[in-house]
Amino acid sequence: MNITIESVHFDTAERLEDFINQKVGKLDQFSDSIIGAEVTLRLDKAETSENKVAEIELDIPGSNLFAKKQSKTFEESVDQACEALRKQLIKRKEKLKAK
Repeated sequence: MNITIESVHFDTAERLEDFINQKVGKLDQFSDSIIGAEVTLRLDKAETSENKVAEIELDIPGSNLFAKKQSKTFEESVDQACEALRKQLIKRKEKLKAK
């Protein structure tokens, strides 16, 4: 799977990129049809401390899956978005089996 990481208005640390590659790479376990993933990280201008936003889009034949999460750290946002995508992949797999 090809993982593209884009950060808006800041540079990501190598440690964060490794974390993202590891988390998003684990989604391969739930579907072998994932072509790629596009991860976008940005700082929201909200006044709260929960201003780190992670958006992940999985490129899958037929339809793309998308998750967007916001929290106090990018790691937490990526973790939550990956969990949401994992649930979507499982649901999609069950629908395909039912047909």
